[in-house]
Amino acid sequence: MNAVAGARVIPLHDPERDAARRSRHVEVVPEPAQQQSETPDWERRLADLLSFARRRIAGDYQIDEFGFDRDLTENVLMPPLKPLYEKWFRVETIGLQNIPMAGGALIVANHSGTLPLDALMTSYGIASEHPAQRHMRMLGADLVFRTPLLGALARKSGQTLACNPDAERLLSSGELVGVWPEGFKGIGKPFKDRYKLQRFGRGGFVSAALKTGVPIIPCSIVGAEEIYPMIGDIKALARLFGFPYFPVTPFFPLLGPLGAIPLPSKWYIEFGEPIQTNVFGDNPADDPMLVFNLTDQIRETIQQTLYRLLTQRRNVFLG
Repeated sequence: MNAVAGARVIPLHDPERDAARRSRHVEVVPEPAQQQSETPDWERRLADLLSFARRRIAGDYQIDEFGFDRDLTENVLMPPLKPLYEKWFRVETIGLQNIPMAGGALIVANHSGTLPLDALMTSYGIASEHPAQRHMRMLGADLVFRTPLLGALARKSGQTLACNPDAERLLSSGELVGVWPEGFKGIGKPFKDRYKLQRFGRGGFVSAALKTGVPIIPCSIVGAEEIYPMIGDIKALARLFGFPYFPVTPFFPLLGPLGAIPLPSKWYIEFGEPIQTNVFGDNPADDPMLVFNLTDQIRETIQQTLYRLLTQRRNVFLG
């Protein structure tokens, strides 16, 4: 089914929106006296760092039952993503108003790029640009949490295992949860299959949303497919290291560590209109046909939005 038939088309290059964006970035030159009174940026950053260090030493921070450390995430883990988001990928977000200001909601997105940078950019975009600056609690594969250091950092940044019990607990407690149903099939697909969605599994994420009655927000990401064009897979090395695939790109492993630098493609992340799940009566998650139809609707919505964004994109690197 085409879930976006009749939907309002949001152009990528809207003159009015571009003018408004430029107007928001007009730099006001302060008066000389005002310039002298302002605190230099490096002093402010140093003060923030010292304040963070004092809180860590004094134990003045909180970690929730899933291991999420908000203070560490906001002050240590998030800031390195800013130059990637703003300068390298130049991410533009569309439809942030579709993400609720508070309460549980499930964001469902396409997955691509060989490495899951799309999940990090989506999370950073919501935390930095949404009016409520919400943290998205991402559901990750068990491989993430089995990997030394990476697993601990994932927990501290708010991620948890992609399973229904954890998803339902987070949604019931009013958290914003993100899921990438394509999993490794999405990020590990060959470049020739870019922007062609893989299977969405059995619809476990839909079941979790139905049980908790939270809205589902389709999310379509354009740009991530081009950062590491995957032209091959060395299966023997993948089995040796326990990876789902071992990618070969035009620059990796040929150029070694330099080949791990992502290409600076231009990104667009669009959040679609919420699909309400609290309108289906009692025990809707027990209806397999409803779960299947909603899963198919969400997948088709994301796929059609990807096609629309691609037709409006003029250049992979310039947008």
